[in-house]
Amino acid sequence: MKKFFLLLAVAGVMAFTANTVSAQDEQAAPAAEATEVEAPAATDLAALTAAAPEVPLHQALKTKFIEGGPGFMSLIIICLIIGLALAIERILYLSFSETNTKKLVAQVEAALKNGGIEAAKDVCRNTRGPVASIFYQGLLRYDQGLDVVEKTVVSYGSVQVSEMEKGLTWIALFIAIAPSLGFLGTVVGMIQAFDAIQAAGDISPNVVAGGMKIALITTVGGLIVAMILQVFYNYILAKIDSISIDMEDSSISLVDVLTKYNGKK
Repeated sequence: MKKFFLLLAVAGVMAFTANTVSAQDEQAAPAAEATEVEAPAATDLAALTAAAPEVPLHQALKTKFIEGGPGFMSLIIICLIIGLALAIERILYLSFSETNTKKLVAQVEAALKNGGIEAAKDVCRNTRGPVASIFYQGLLRYDQGLDVVEKTVVSYGSVQVSEMEKGLTWIALFIAIAPSLGFLGTVVGMIQAFDAIQAAGDISPNVVAGGMKIALITTVGGLIVAMILQVFYNYILAKIDSISIDMEDSSISLVDVLTKYNGKK
């Protein structure tokens, strides 16, 4: 009897489970059909997205420039143009100022052995760069003693470093001004947004969007210009440091060569 009731209970559980699974299958079928119906819609959306024409980069930049406000964006672009012009001029100047100092010292030493001070002056006069200029100024005062030569080399080296750093203050100025103009545009955009809110008497995204867009675009423009000029500025400083180290090292070598030459006379 107990086995009979146990079999009935098992049969009931199995029947209940079968009904539940059947109901779930019936509910899943419409969902699958709906998915199959929605799939073409998603495919159509992807096709429309792929069919949309891509905006060229220059056209996108032009659009953002106009949206950011021609006034502030023009000032930011002017900072970028002038800053890049000064940076490129300094890079070219420093590139032409680089000299193979070891070769120059060897040529000066050979000229001293073969032709004396005048021959060494000719070598320095025919070589470009601040190192050759320093050598020439030192050789001009050789008859006044090695102490005077050494002081002349040090003093004229400072002059050459100042020549290499010419224009860097203006680049630093544009690095500081560009983000400041961007932040000023941000403030103006926020003021326009609040004026629009006050005029409309309502805070809605459409009312605030215009002023906020101007604020964000000018800020981004100013920061991008500052980052670009900062990279060039640091590169120029690195080249100046490299040339200055070569100047100091070669100046010591020149004094040693003159000391050796003076001892052989």
